[in-house]
Amino acid sequence: MLKMTLSALIVGATALTSTVALADWREDVPVFRIGILGGENEADRLREHSCQKDYLENILGVPVELFPASDYAGVMQGLLAGQLEFAGLGSAGYAGIVLQDENAVEPLYTTQQVDGSLGYYSVMYVRSDSDITSLEEMEGHSLAFADPNSTSGYLVPNAELNEMGINPDAYFSQTGFGGGHEQAVISVLQGQYDAGVTWTSGVGDIAEGFSRGNLRSMVDKDLLDMDDIRIIWQSNLITNGPRVIRQDVPEELKSLVMGAMMRLQSVDRDCYDAINDGESMSYYPIDHDFYLPIINMRRQLAGVR
Repeated sequence: MLKMTLSALIVGATALTSTVALADWREDVPVFRIGILGGENEADRLREHSCQKDYLENILGVPVELFPASDYAGVMQGLLAGQLEFAGLGSAGYAGIVLQDENAVEPLYTTQQVDGSLGYYSVMYVRSDSDITSLEEMEGHSLAFADPNSTSGYLVPNAELNEMGINPDAYFSQTGFGGGHEQAVISVLQGQYDAGVTWTSGVGDIAEGFSRGNLRSMVDKDLLDMDDIRIIWQSNLITNGPRVIRQDVPEELKSLVMGAMMRLQSVDRDCYDAINDGESMSYYPIDHDFYLPIINMRRQLAGVR
């Protein structure tokens, strides 16, 4: 009888401890706020991420709110100011946060492409009816970057062009920012710029916009026919961007989010594809060191400025 009583007390104490632990982090984080990068229509972004909202609410037991920003800087500042707990970033966006506050966020995982790689490419494109067929023929023509905090839409093409001895400000007749990847493509299609840069997995069927990326997303939404553009330049492989969480949130919450998202492709493949701009293999755990080359590239760009 005494053993049964002690066992009951132990079980009860364990349950109470678990409940208190859950209550503690939920009191600290009563709402889990997710930042969504700009670059496409806000209604589309909210619709695509609504499944993630429902999925995490069920697992975390707290409301989940989505915050689409008009540009990359909005999500970055939201994380730095403690107004967001979680977000997907490009490698340059993560580097930009680290250079402002190295203790602000930590990367949890990235996306693995259908070929198993952990990277993607920046590509320069023109309209298919353009006379421009190469980077060499872009001299004296206008170029639309996507966003100043975009890895593939600014940081990498800017850096690689400079490494080739091309100063974008002098080489092109005009450079500007399209306000996001999707908007930049549209501006080229409408003739506002001669060329633009965006991101793609570089694998899969080119007619579908490849397996993943902005081109694939626009093809899927009937905003782009790949016959209407021509790719004239491709970068070296770029590290896939991370999903990050604020460092100061409770460890239990970090573990719950990491575990839930690493299972997403098995639990709800349609949701997984919807929030990843096309098809990919799975999520892959990474850490800060994975992004050191991009951090150094961004630090160098800041030094040049």
